[in-house]
Amino acid sequence: MGPVNMRIVEQARSIFAELGYTVEGNGPAFRAERAWKVVHVNTVLENEALPTSTNGNFHCFVAQPEDADGLEERLKSADPSYEWAIIVVDGDDYQVERAPPGPRVSA
Repeated sequence: MGPVNMRIVEQARSIFAELGYTVEGNGPAFRAERAWKVVHVNTVLENEALPTSTNGNFHCFVAQPEDADGLEERLKSADPSYEWAIIVVDGDDYQVERAPPGPRVSA
């Protein structure tokens, strides 16, 4: 596993807190909870194994731009039993690159 990039960890925690989630845990993997939904958040590190989980869990991976495409390919190939999303952090900005399938909601 590569070194922990604490900046991306703090950005990931901040993103979920701003979205109204209660953030629990320290380090590059943590849990974010809001109402009924629990999201297991992983910041992406080089050569890190994908988490294994049971059905019904939600996982969000927070990555830098150069890691996002490779991560998405790894997840598609692994076809994990959980729903997953990828948030790409670039400087102080972020965007959702891939969100789990679900009903479309219009604001």
